[in-house]
Amino acid sequence: MANYFVHESSYVDEGADIGEGTKIWHFCHIFGKAKIGRNCIFGQNVLVSNNVVVGDYCKIQNNVSLYEGVILEDYVFCGPSMVFTNVKTPRCEYPRNTSNDYRKTLVKRGSSIGANATIVCGVTLHECAFVAAGAVVTKDVPAYAMVAGVPAKIIGWMSAYGDVLQFDADGYAVDSTGTKYQQVSEKEVIRVS
Repeated sequence: MANYFVHESSYVDEGADIGEGTKIWHFCHIFGKAKIGRNCIFGQNVLVSNNVVVGDYCKIQNNVSLYEGVILEDYVFCGPSMVFTNVKTPRCEYPRNTSNDYRKTLVKRGSSIGANATIVCGVTLHECAFVAAGAVVTKDVPAYAMVAGVPAKIIGWMSAYGDVLQFDADGYAVDSTGTKYQQVSEKEVIRVS
């Protein structure tokens, strides 16, 4: 007996690896070679293609498609109707629809992607990156960076907890949990404690 929940309107193809405590709600389709971690939540109308990997405790909101090439580490949030692409130069007449055609997109632990954002394939969102609603990400996003706009640019920094970081004259910031961060360059923030 499965130790996860699948709503009766959803399809989970034979062979899919789904972790304990995961909930798959209405009208979803999980392909047979997908691997999903423990305690994830999939909202309505989510598609998970073959060879996609989803870590533990991820939350995928309504109308999100995880196409082949996408890897989500633990605690990733995908907002409603956000989009992952997986082919750089799609053409209808000359289909690019094999595993060799798909570019890898890696979303590291604790990252959040806002509603209607687009993540162009081949990029990495580093640990706890934060993508604003409607942004179009075309290049890697550093750890703890907040990005917005089209194309997305860094507009600030956010702690793992979700506080906007305000750095002092020495380049240090402390969030509301007491965790300390340091801005070591214009494009790099590290967690100190």
